[in-house]
Amino acid sequence: MLFMVIEDFKDGDPKPIRERFVRDGRMLPDGVIYHASWVDPANLRCFQVMEAVDRDALQIWANCWADLVDFKIVRVLSSDEFWTKVSQDTGHPAI
Repeated sequence: MLFMVIEDFKDGDPKPIRERFVRDGRMLPDGVIYHASWVDPANLRCFQVMEAVDRDALQIWANCWADLVDFKIVRVLSSDEFWTKVSQDTGHPAI
């Protein structure tokens, strides 16, 4: 499953996050895959695409960072997956 993870840096301070990342790495548990990330520097938040077998597996990773980051985790589908599912559900051809 794919997830969009939105991280809001606690106290608006990215430095402790960077320090832990340099020291400990991403700290991903087995089965959790990092795909890409983008940072919103104006609002000090990060958007990441992650893959995991389920949300619980991803939550194990989020717990490693929860003292420094507030997380919003949203399950997402690729556009192709979404439109294929819609076409199957409605009987209309996929885009």
